[in-house]
Amino acid sequence: MSGAGESLTRCGFVALLGAPNVGKSTLLNALVGTKVAIVSPKPQTTRSRIVGIVMEGQAQLVLVDVPGVFQPRRRLDRAMVASAWQGARDADMILLVVDVERATDGETWAIVEKLKAENRKAILVLNKVDAISRENLLPIAQRFNEHGSFTDTFMVSALTGSGVADLRKTLAERLPQGPHLFPPDQLTDLPQRLLAAEITREQIYLQLHEEVPYSTAVETENWVERDDGSVRIDQAIYVQREGQKAIVLGKGGMRIKALGQSSRRELEEILGRRVHLFLFVKVRENWIEDPERFSEWGLDYNA
Repeated sequence: MSGAGESLTRCGFVALLGAPNVGKSTLLNALVGTKVAIVSPKPQTTRSRIVGIVMEGQAQLVLVDVPGVFQPRRRLDRAMVASAWQGARDADMILLVVDVERATDGETWAIVEKLKAENRKAILVLNKVDAISRENLLPIAQRFNEHGSFTDTFMVSALTGSGVADLRKTLAERLPQGPHLFPPDQLTDLPQRLLAAEITREQIYLQLHEEVPYSTAVETENWVERDDGSVRIDQAIYVQREGQKAIVLGKGGMRIKALGQSSRRELEEILGRRVHLFLFVKVRENWIEDPERFSEWGLDYNA
């Protein structure tokens, strides 16, 4: 009997591809049903591949949220874009996530052309459909489908969850048959230390402006389990210049205090226990060129 049951299980990788800030991370979280990827209104928030794991009946979806695809200007940009395309090539299925309010966006159409050049089919996911009228939505879908690269079209709002259950069900049905790769209760392959660093980085993107978030990196330096079930987490926020350190600290240390409070609340909700979070700001001028950082994020330094 066990052999027959195993033959019904499905498992596969689904890459979420798209231009920056189209809602891929929000969609990943909606599909998983909980937060596994950080979300920010600023573009290029996702630096490395984030995996969300979903059970849908007997199917295990391994969702890969890759960095947004854009025209790279620096080494980190090139590594992020290379990671995105590698994630798409490795996947069993590709979702092209499109922000319907930016449907004519050049970055999105460059992705569509590259999919065609590589002879890859994808599922089109038109996101943020609650933002425009139905009559404006249909011509957008038609234009993409005329391109010939898409097997299906889904209209969703990752923010409200509208259409997400139908998308998840279809993905589960299309996965190849095979054994599950992760335990059924596992939601991500991201180590807790890295997830904690990502949560703090999310707050930096939400609370700081202009170039500062893009010039920061967060590292969990210590993770100490306490006897009372709580955890102490020490994190370093790396910046490139002294002036940026002053901004992150804020007047009288008010900004870093606010960052710490917001991160701690989020971490307590995710971890389901009390968190003692300590943040330190350090200047490291060349962190953005540090091969060790790239390795930690799963990026190719030489891309």
